[in-house]
Amino acid sequence: MTITPRPAAALLTLTLAAAVLAGCSEEAAGDNKAADAGGCKPADVKLVGQVRNESNPYEAAWLGGGDAFAKSVGLTQERLTYGGDSTKQQEQISQLLAGNTKCLVMNVLPNGDSDTAPIVKGADKVGAYLVTQWNKPADLKPADYKTWVSHITYDGVESGQQIGDALATAIGGSGGIIALQGILDTAAAKDRFAGLQASLKKNPGVQLLDQQAANFSRAEALTVTKTLLTKHGDKVKGIWAANDDMALGALEALQQAGLSGKVAVVGIDAVPDAVKAVQGGTMTATVSSDGAWQGGIGLAIGYCVATGKLAVKDITADNRAFFAKQFLITKANAADFAAPKTDPSDFECGNVFKRVAGPLK
Repeated sequence: MTITPRPAAALLTLTLAAAVLAGCSEEAAGDNKAADAGGCKPADVKLVGQVRNESNPYEAAWLGGGDAFAKSVGLTQERLTYGGDSTKQQEQISQLLAGNTKCLVMNVLPNGDSDTAPIVKGADKVGAYLVTQWNKPADLKPADYKTWVSHITYDGVESGQQIGDALATAIGGSGGIIALQGILDTAAAKDRFAGLQASLKKNPGVQLLDQQAANFSRAEALTVTKTLLTKHGDKVKGIWAANDDMALGALEALQQAGLSGKVAVVGIDAVPDAVKAVQGGTMTATVSSDGAWQGGIGLAIGYCVATGKLAVKDITADNRAFFAKQFLITKANAADFAAPKTDPSDFECGNVFKRVAGPLK
C-alpha cells in the first residue's frame, strides 16, 4: 500500500479548494439552495460509496451494503476505491464535485484523519450531501457544516480493550503478545491501540513484546508476523491485530510456522473468514462493526435528507457525530454472525439513527 507524502496531498487539497471556488457560480449557488431544501426527486439522487479497496473483506461488505440500499430505492451505487492512496481519493472526490452535485449523496471512508477536511469543505461548498465514517480530526465537526450530515465511528478504545481482554483470557492471564497496528494516521488505529494499552494495564501478567504497523493489510501482516515470530520465538503466546485482515495474515504466518492453533489471535471487523476462524477455534475473538450496515446506512442518511424526508436542522447534535453499536464475537456466539446481511428496515428514514450508541464528543 502506498501512502502519499503529505506535501503532495496538501498540494492536491489546494487544487481541490481552487476547483470548488471556481465552481461557485450563480448556478452552483442555486444548486446549494436546492440541496439545503432537500427537494430532490428520488430518481435524481446520485449515490456514491468510496472505500480503500475491495480486496479487504470488510470494505467489500461495505460496498455490498451500499448496493443493497441503492437497489431498495431503485437506484445504483457508484463504487469508488482509491487503494489507500490519499491523493487518488482527493482526485476522485474532486471529479465528483466538479459535476452535478445538486442531488449527490456520498458515503466516504477518508484514508486518514487529515484527509477528511478537504472532502468535507469541498462537499459543503457545492451542496453535496456527505456522510463520513471512521476518520476525522477531533476539532472538525459536522454541526459546523450544512450538508455534512453525519460522521459515524465506533469506540475503538472499547473494541481494542475487548479483544485485548479476550486475548488475555485465552493465554491464561500471563505471557507475551505482539500487536499489529493499522494505518497510524487514523482514529481507528490510534483508539484501538489505546484500548490494548488499557487492557494491558488491567491484565498486568500480559507482556507486550513488540508492536508494528501493518496498515490494516493482510499481506503486510503476514510479513510482519513472520518477522516478529522469528525475533521473539516461543515467547509469543498471543497476537493482537487492529483489524481482521491483519489477524488473517497472522493466522497464515502461524500456519506456515507450524503454530496454527497454538497462538491465540484476535482482530476487529467480523469479516466472514474471521468469524469462520473463531467458530473453528483458530482465532479467539473479533468485533463486529457490521460493514454491510455501514455501507448502506451512510447512503440512507444522505438519501433521506436529499429527498426531504429528513432535514439537517432537525437532526440532533448527538446524531450528527456518533458512535454506532458494536458486538464482541467469540466461539460462543460466532454462529449468530456467520452469515451477515442487511435488514432493509434499518435504512428506513425513521430508523437510520437506531444504532447510535452515544455521541462523539
